[in-house]
Amino acid sequence: MWNSIFVRVAAAWNNTINLGIDPSMPYIEARRTKLLNLAAVPGIFLMFVYLVLNLFNRYYGLAMLNLLNIVSMTILLVLHSRRMHLSARLIVISFSIVVYTISGLYFHNGAEYYLLLILIVVMLIYDRGWLLLCLVGLAGGCFVAVLLFPQPPLLGPPVSQYQVWSNIAVAIICMMSYLGFFKRIQADNLKSIEYQRQALLAMNKDKEKLFSILAHDIRSPLATLEGLLTMFHEGLVDDRYMTEATGILSEKITQFNRTLDNLLRWSTRNLQGIQTTPQDFGVLSLVQEVLDFFDLAIHQKKVVVKKRILQGHTIRADRDQVAVIFRNVFSNALKFSKEGGEIIIATELDGDRVSIRITDQGAGMSNRQLKSLFTSAQQPEYGTAGERGFGLGLLLSHEFAMMNNGAISVESNPGMGTTFTLVFPKGEPVQEEEEF
Repeated sequence: MWNSIFVRVAAAWNNTINLGIDPSMPYIEARRTKLLNLAAVPGIFLMFVYLVLNLFNRYYGLAMLNLLNIVSMTILLVLHSRRMHLSARLIVISFSIVVYTISGLYFHNGAEYYLLLILIVVMLIYDRGWLLLCLVGLAGGCFVAVLLFPQPPLLGPPVSQYQVWSNIAVAIICMMSYLGFFKRIQADNLKSIEYQRQALLAMNKDKEKLFSILAHDIRSPLATLEGLLTMFHEGLVDDRYMTEATGILSEKITQFNRTLDNLLRWSTRNLQGIQTTPQDFGVLSLVQEVLDFFDLAIHQKKVVVKKRILQGHTIRADRDQVAVIFRNVFSNALKFSKEGGEIIIATELDGDRVSIRITDQGAGMSNRQLKSLFTSAQQPEYGTAGERGFGLGLLLSHEFAMMNNGAISVESNPGMGTTFTLVFPKGEPVQEEEEF
């Protein structure tokens, strides 16, 4: 029973202090409206108590002023419920200035301190310069008038000192409460701004990564196509080979367009921040897709690629991100492989993890290079055929591996080749899209 009563009272209170607040309202306007509602609801109760006390003590003039205050605050709530916010504020402030000025001048009850409270409220809820200046000047002028020009108690006898001090105490408590309310709003705004700033910085970093990925993955096949077209243009190949190569070029350009479409689709999906969407997929189909992407470069360098992958090996990760990782790693293996070299791609199942190893017979790396490999301090190196990167691919690959609960490691010795190992969670069995 008591719980039910408490729930109903809490709901009624919440509905009352949120009168006139619409989700479409600007945040600061909603808080200002709520502040006035918070002032009006207990204010009506307090004025009613004063009304009863003043009637009991035969302060009929004060009782009439208390009634006017109750009416003005009730009008405020009614106008708020009808979304007439500006009118509601102006009416309650005007009524309050008149009531507290008369109370302070003729009853000497400390009501002038409520004028200071009104001055603070005006400064908190108004932005317009002329209206703010007028109301602040009016409230401040009335406060000074009450202090400097007290009038004889023509409307009734002065109230007791107890009531004077109670009015002063309530005014001070209200001042502190309202200032604290808006200080909390300011703190919330600062937190929101900082959160948005950090989110914007993260989005900018993600977009930089997306641009780096697009540049990295597009540059390699374009460079190969450019080289072949230059050979055609300079007449370095005969007509028979040109006719045969034209068909190959057409096929590779179509393949390149398909890969580019995938990249652009993935980039567009992640423009609001890179998102990881895990799914189960086969390693073999992904590897073949990447090999097709680098087919021209593989043939140009006459590199032999050996696949030791079981068709049943699957991983659970974001397929597009794993494709970016594998393209970067294989691109490096191809770039640093000598002409006629060999690259071995093998998978291994280890419990609930699947390892993908890419081993080349290239130039290898020193300990200094290995230490800076997955950092921004990595310096781009030239490949065995003069290929040059930007030093961003492996850093992105490491980040993507972490985002997919995976890992990337490397073993290398100068002049003895390099082995990259990619480790990802094992996926559920899937039907491969193609047989390779």
